[in-house]
Order: sequence, then structure tokens, then C-alpha cells
Amino acid sequence: MKTDMASYETAKALTLVTLKNTPNPTSETIRENVTQILAMLSKLPDFEPVDIEYLIKDIESCCEVWKGRATVLKSSQGDHVVWLPAEKSQVDWKFWRRYQKYLLEAKSIPESSISRIDDFTDRILELLENPLRDGEWDRRGMVVGQVQSGKTSNYTGLICKSADAGYKLIIVLAGMHKSLRSQTQIRLDEGFLGFDTRQARKFDKENLRIGVGNLLGEDFITVHSLTSSEDNGDFSKKVAQQVGVLPGGADPVILVVKKQKSVLTNLINWAISVRGQKDPQTGKTVVRNIPLLVIDDEADNASVNTKLIPVDEDNQPLADYEVSAINGKIRELLHHFEKSAYVGYTATPFANIFIFPESETSTHGEDLFPKDFIINLPPPPNYIGPSQIFGIAPDEDPETEKELGLAIIRVINDYHHKIPDSHSKDFVPKDLPESLKEALKTFIISCAARKSRGEKTCHNSMLVHITRYTAVQSKLADMINQELISQRRRLEYEKPESENSIYREMEGLWKADFDPTTREILSRIQDPLLIPVVWDSVKANLFDAASRIRVKIINGTAKDVLDYKDNPEGISVVAIGGDKLSRGLTLEGLTVSYYLRASRMYDTLMQMGRWFGFRPGYIDLCRLYTSQELVDWYQFINIASEELRTEFDFMASMNATPRDYGLRVRTHPDGLKITAVNKMRSGTEMDLSFSNSIEQTVFFQRDNAIQEKNLHVIEKLIRQLGPETGKIEGSPCWSNISANVILELIDDFQFKESSKTLRHGLIKQYIENQNIRQELISWTIALINKQKATKFYDFGSFHIGLTERFPVDPNNKEVYAIIKGQIISPKHELIDLSEVEKQRALDSMFNDPEQQDKDFSKISIPSGPYIRSTRPPIRGLLLIYPLDPKPDRLENPIIESDNPIMGLAFSFPYSENATTVRYKVNNIYWEQEFES
Repeated sequence: MKTDMASYETAKALTLVTLKNTPNPTSETIRENVTQILAMLSKLPDFEPVDIEYLIKDIESCCEVWKGRATVLKSSQGDHVVWLPAEKSQVDWKFWRRYQKYLLEAKSIPESSISRIDDFTDRILELLENPLRDGEWDRRGMVVGQVQSGKTSNYTGLICKSADAGYKLIIVLAGMHKSLRSQTQIRLDEGFLGFDTRQARKFDKENLRIGVGNLLGEDFITVHSLTSSEDNGDFSKKVAQQVGVLPGGADPVILVVKKQKSVLTNLINWAISVRGQKDPQTGKTVVRNIPLLVIDDEADNASVNTKLIPVDEDNQPLADYEVSAINGKIRELLHHFEKSAYVGYTATPFANIFIFPESETSTHGEDLFPKDFIINLPPPPNYIGPSQIFGIAPDEDPETEKELGLAIIRVINDYHHKIPDSHSKDFVPKDLPESLKEALKTFIISCAARKSRGEKTCHNSMLVHITRYTAVQSKLADMINQELISQRRRLEYEKPESENSIYREMEGLWKADFDPTTREILSRIQDPLLIPVVWDSVKANLFDAASRIRVKIINGTAKDVLDYKDNPEGISVVAIGGDKLSRGLTLEGLTVSYYLRASRMYDTLMQMGRWFGFRPGYIDLCRLYTSQELVDWYQFINIASEELRTEFDFMASMNATPRDYGLRVRTHPDGLKITAVNKMRSGTEMDLSFSNSIEQTVFFQRDNAIQEKNLHVIEKLIRQLGPETGKIEGSPCWSNISANVILELIDDFQFKESSKTLRHGLIKQYIENQNIRQELISWTIALINKQKATKFYDFGSFHIGLTERFPVDPNNKEVYAIIKGQIISPKHELIDLSEVEKQRALDSMFNDPEQQDKDFSKISIPSGPYIRSTRPPIRGLLLIYPLDPKPDRLENPIIESDNPIMGLAFSFPYSENATTVRYKVNNIYWEQEFES
């Protein structure tokens, strides 16, 4: 049925309003309300018919329930005064009420999701200071979300509430490029200001109303902006003087600015010139009685000081020293205000956690470490993140037959000779890889299929990220445009029934790729909007879909984002970019990504994942064309970051502080893996601790001689251990083994050194340090026996089934990297625990207040941190995995031998007396491993 979108959106918004007080509506309730609303609207003369079944499915998708809750680490130090509970009923929440109504009526956000935003923003606001509090105060915190998961909606809600509470000056630091700053300004124009800042910055009742300003029955609330969404709309002292609005008056003032030294310098100079007062004691210019809130979007980008902190002979930071430009200016801004609050938002927080908490200079003030609070937000319902796409979870058993992530990744390897990885800015591509031509056809098919599903006015985007050089991007854009013109002409002039027509090519793609992918995703994703469509329906829309597509280079200007806003009927675009696409910029309706440029920097990789986010009704049409190397890196960094998020929840249950967590991340092995490459200088010294961690071999050299040597080392160990002291699930175990046996094994075993694994010498040093404290002196060793194995190996009298662990890249002749990034099965960490200890670990997890929203009904194995915190510090656990060198499902063997590859996993218990191991970062080593 053809559906008028204005009528459809009206019916959808009204239905959601009727469900406002029904937290978890059933399908029957939704159908009943939709039917009533359509019956009422059908009596209006200009109301067009609406597809009732599609609307019902859309409402069901919107009403998906949030799972999980925000976890919080907060400091008990300082002079913070709890204020929100007592003051909440006294505040007129006019900005927040208006934003709530906008989310419900204009954005069709269900009441349950709005309630969560309300709760999350309350929890953040109460950790800030009461803006009406007298005296000097400063609060610093961080909010951690997922990439493309709706952080902007969260901080827009926080801004609304902060303005209601009395914060007079609100500054949003919105990335490094014009495009992201403009996109953020547009969203705040719509969600907070209520008027189009392209027309005017100062509030006036004649302003062009948009967003919250357009709501029926809502007052136009006075608020001013000193920036606009125009390309040149960043802060300017001259424009601010012309606008004639000063901070500190009756009405709040907001600025959305780039993280650029000159902009921030001008902003500081303006603030202290119009409101600053000289402090007679310090000589510093201070802005008094104007509560400042700084929102730092993508807080790990440019805000972190990357310069070395000089220390004195006592290893204490000097009183003053040079810092990175942007970091210094943000700190100066806060330092000049008597009352200030800083909240950093990021999906990749670990560089911020690495900030030295005691870092402070007389010029810049305190560093931006989130000393007062860190809040970890759960992913919203229907969010598709790295764990879903790549199929990675910290506690997942690698032996499970689960498909690796969603079936939307297409590994490509035909581009090297046409677009080399190491090309220069003068490179001239001669032809497009066949995989890119296929990706363009896939994009046309996806656009057509969405139209067949009833999405008539949706945006469709394709991302092409191959090079960072703008000149090469321009050449590629011309070639891609010519290829699209060719495909469009073929769709126009070739007969669909012709044997060699493009229609037949696309039908082949549909049957071989889209059909099975949709079936597989439907079996795993609960999305009512995923409606199966037939090829004939898609075929009928192909030419129209292709005709709408245009090619665009994303170069960082405001126009990059304005096109979506200015085309309510929907646009289809192939976006070609490099660095400008790496952070924050949202590509609406992103379906196909062609992503080759390898960066091994943790935060850059995660932020470049534009394909993470919400894909209601079309996740099965999405495709990611990329290299196996990038898939490998995404899997690795996701496991490392999820491990640290799990550690966050665990520490929150122990009432730990941000300082405690900062120390834990800075000393956690996974912390080094994902941050040292990014924010550290040569010679940086790291203090590492293996307390409550699992260290495992997941990288092996494909060298028969090395693997044969390691096998002999393990055989020698088994002979030395003698008869087993027990057998658990068929695996022989030896208890009360001296730490000296473990240390000797570490010396003899040949490990594969990798940027993704810590050096075994650090593990040995940690064990030796703990031995001095009478910890890790007694070990349990388990030789893992897979009882349903197809191949076996005899270690003396022990007939051991070989474990299968499949390689990430079977074609890599040098390195065997284990898929899913872990060798252990989670249950194996329980091997040395008694039944009482196992139950204690489970109870600890079940009773953790931060885990209360999780469904534990089918869980019988506690998470790793709870297992390791239950094991006494005196005991360590070593798991030995004999791995099958020739898994049956592999076409080629991992090594040319019938003997097993030996893998190890060290499980370290939690220790309150854990020592740290000093490790010096070698810049040459990291550059060799991580530079793109």
C-alpha cells in the first residue's frame, strides 16, 4: 500500500502518546491502540490511508525494552554537596519537559526510552554541583557510551536540565571539523534552542522555529546561542559582541565550538574580558558567579595531553610544564571560572583513564581526569554494536558453533594491486576493484529493497573509506561516479530478461547473498520491521533507486550534514572520505561500507566504525566490505575493551572510585594493549598488574620446529608432575604445584611476541613479586581434554582429546591467530574451585547491584572477574590446551604436523596486595606494530 509519510508519522506519534503510561505494551495493546488512532484519523479530510501492519511492527520495534542499567563510579572525596533530591521539586524543568515532549511527539521515541534518558541524565546532574551553590567549586566526570548509540540525545537532555537548574553558560566542544560542529549545532538547535541559528543567534520571538520550538502548545523559551550551524558559525569575538548577549544574565547562553586552539583562545579571552575579575591574591582573572558547564563530545579526541609530564627527583610532577594545545586550552577555560563542571562523553574512554590524576599546572589548572565520576551507559534496545557485528563477547565459549557475528561482513582481497595500502598522495588509481563495483550494485539493491519494504522517504548512505589523501579521494569519486552512471544506464536500457543484463547480475547477488543473509539474520534478530521481500518487488525499484544516488566527498564542511536536513523526502548518497569521517559524523541510513584503510589505533578503529548504531528494518541489507586484517583487529580491540568494561561493572559493585578504576586500567594488561599505541610517548613507563586477569596465548608462529619444541616442553612438564591429583570433566589436574614449576615453564616455552599480547617476562616478574608476599605460591595445572574430540594425543598415560580453535585468517602463512581472540572456555576457570567457591562466585555475580537488570535465568557459569575474585590470592591456575593442528573444517592444516600446538592460559586471582611490574614503552616497537 502506498503510504503518505505525513499521515504515517502523525499516526505513529499519536499512537506512542496513547502508550505513554504503558511501560511494556503487548502486541495486542499496540494493535488495539493503532486501530483506534487510525479510525479517528480516517475521519479527517486530508488524511491518507496508512499500512496498518507496517505501523504496528514499527511501534513494536520502538517499544523494545531497555536491558541493563547505568553503572557508576564516584569519588567520596572533595566537598560535593548532594543537592538534586531536595531541590528537584523546586526547579521549573521547562527545557526538559519541552525536550521530553519533542522526543515523544516529533522523534517518535517511546516513553520507556525517554524514561531511561530521564533517569540517566538525573544521575549525571546530581553528580554535578548545584549551580546556585555559593563559593568556588569544580566537578569533572565522564559518560561512556557505545559508538553511534545516541550520546547526543543524552547530553542534549543533560543540557536542558542544567539550564533549568541554573547553569548560565554551556559550552559544547564538538570535534575537530566543521562538519561535526555543524551537525551538533543543528541537533541542539532542534532539541534545546528551538530556533534555526542560521537565521539568528540571539533569541527573538520572530526567529524561525524548529524542533522543540515547533511543538504545539509549548512556549518559546528564551535562550541564546553565540554560534550557528552555518559553515562559518563557530565562535567569534566580533560576532559575540554584535549579538550583544553576555553570559550571567537571566537566560542561559550556549556555544557549540570546535576543538581548535584559536577558537578556544578567543573564547577564553572573550569570557574573561566581559565577565572576568582580577583575584587580588593570585593575580589570576576569574569569572565569578556564572556557573559553567562544558560538554566535551568525543572527549578522547584531542582533549588528552599527549606530552610527557616532567618530574622532579622524587618522581613528582613539576609545578608548571608544557601540555598539548587543546588540552591546555580546555583546562585554562575551566581554570578561569569560579564555578565549573566538565563532562566528557566518549565511546573509547581508556586514553582519558590514562590521564595522570595528580597532573596540574599553575597555568592550566588540573588535568581532565574524571576524578568525580564515571558513568557507563548500557547500549539502547536494537543497538547493533561491535559485539553483534563481530560476534565477540568476553565470556563466550570459543567452542560454541555460533556463527562469527552477523552475516554482513564480506572479506575482500582483490584491491591490493589497484589500491595499494601504502599509496602516497600522488597515487593515481587506474581502475576500481571488482569488489567495489559489486559493493555499488549491493547498495542499489539495498536502496530498492528498503523501498519495497515501504520506506519511501528514508535516507540511504554508502561509505567508501579507502584513503586519507583528498586528491586520491577526488580521483576515486570520479571513477565511482562513472561506474554508477554505467550501472544506471544498463538498468535503463538493458532488458531484464536478457541473459547478460545487469538485472540478471543483481538477481544472482540477491539469491546468493541477500536471500540467505536475511533468513540467517531473521533467525537471530528480533526486529518486527524485517519484512521479507521478493525479488520481483526489488527489481521494479532498481532503476529508481539507482537514479537517486549521488556521489559526495566528505571534506569536513557544514554542507556535509545539512543535506540530510534539507531533504525530508530522503536522499541516497555514496560518501567518500578519510579522516573527516572518522569521528562523530553520522551517515543517515548507512547500509553499505567499503572500508580498507587500516589504522591499528584503538580509538580510531572504534570511532571509524560508522556501521555501528541503529538499523531498524534493514540490518539484513547492510554490508561491510573489508580486509581480513581489519576484521582481526576489530575482534581484538573489542575483546580488550569489553574486558575493561566488565572490570568497570565489577569495581562499581565494590564501591570503587574513578581514581581506583584509573589505576586498574593503567595497570591492567588489556589497558596497555588498547591505549599504549595511542597516547604514549617513547620512554613512557607503565606499571602493570595481573591481579584478576586472564592471560592466554592466542597467537602462534606457524613454524613446525617451534611448535614441536613447545610440545616437548609440555611433555617434560607432565612427566615431572607425575600422577594427577584429580580429574575434572575428563581433564587431568595437579594441585599444590610450586610456583617454581610455573616459572621454569615460562622460561622454557617459546611464546609468539605480538603487539596484542604482553611479553611473558612481565608475567614471570609478576609471579615472582607476588611470591615474596606469599601469594601465587600454590598452583593448579589442568591439561584440557576435549572428550568429544575427533583427534587425540597421548601425553604419557593421558589420552587427551585435541581442542579445535580456528584461525582468523587461514591464509596467513606466518601467524596462527585464534578466532574470537581467546583460547579458553569460560567454564575452565572454575576447574580449581570447590563447589562452595563456585556457588560463592555465582552469588557474588547475581547479587551485584550493578547486574540486577540482566537475565540470569540461563546462566550457570559466573563471569571471569567473579571467578578470579573468589579464588584465594595464594592460588594460581594454569590451563594447558593441546590444539588440533588440522581441524576437520579447514581446507589446509595450520601446521604440517599431526602433533598438537600447545596453548597456555594463566588465570590470576584478585589480590589486594597486588604488585605492579614496571614496563617501558619503546616508541620504535609500537610504531612498527601500530602505525598505519
